[in-house]
Amino acid sequence: MKKYFPSSELIINDDGSVFHLHVKPEWLASKVILVGDPGRVPLVASHFDSEECDVSSREFRTITGSYKGKRVTVVSTGIGCDNIDIVLNELDALANIDFATREEKEQFHQLELVRIGTCGGLQPNTPVGTFVCSVKSVGFDGLLNFYAGRNAVCDLSFERALVNHLGWTGNTCAPYPYVAPASEELVERIAQKDMVRGVTISTGGFFGPQGRELRIPLADPRQNEKIEAFEYNGFKITNFEMESSALAGLSLLMGHKATTTCMVIANRLAKEADTGYRNTIDTLIEKVLDRI
Repeated sequence: MKKYFPSSELIINDDGSVFHLHVKPEWLASKVILVGDPGRVPLVASHFDSEECDVSSREFRTITGSYKGKRVTVVSTGIGCDNIDIVLNELDALANIDFATREEKEQFHQLELVRIGTCGGLQPNTPVGTFVCSVKSVGFDGLLNFYAGRNAVCDLSFERALVNHLGWTGNTCAPYPYVAPASEELVERIAQKDMVRGVTISTGGFFGPQGRELRIPLADPRQNEKIEAFEYNGFKITNFEMESSALAGLSLLMGHKATTTCMVIANRLAKEADTGYRNTIDTLIEKVLDRI
């Protein structure tokens, strides 16, 4: 018996579009680029040869078009793993639920999802301007812990090693991290030889969770120092951002291919930052469009 999704669980707008994104199923391509900033959507789409749709709703803007013979959708997510939860669930619904019957489609439609974002580098080999492709993503946000099957798709031994290293064992105030691998095939295709293959931590905030202290003292002033020193089976934590763990984890549970690419705009180790990165990120956009 097919699973049925009532209107309380899957909200469909009167025009047949999905609730938050306002996108209709026929507007979604199999190749999807995710960006945080709605203003970056037209920057990606400026490389398209043609456009099919351009729709905006809140922080979500979606353009589908053609790039060198490939049909591509670019969607803005806004900031944070909570927004990734909305976007990924609605994209999957567009691909794999029949909006007319509210039942799961018989044939699974796999999406390829690549996030293009910015991040903070945490190692000497991730200076400002570096392109990082996330091989594994560590969630400090707790999102995936609300879904069944998280243990089956996550690297549990990596999680335990990190928890022990950070001293979070028995600390009920700290979020329990999850470690979600990216699609190996997609990483190979996107990263090639000019991106650092990294381990990315996604946090639930930009300031305290990433070790930035303004007027409120940090619970653990040595947190970043511990993260920078952590090593497990040859892996070191390369960068901080705020979305990749939810993208990797949810995609694994849903059966999609996903990875995150980021340009380093601040190196926390060297205490340097570049706020004029907007011109350089277009280079990363072109690489992803060519390789997706």
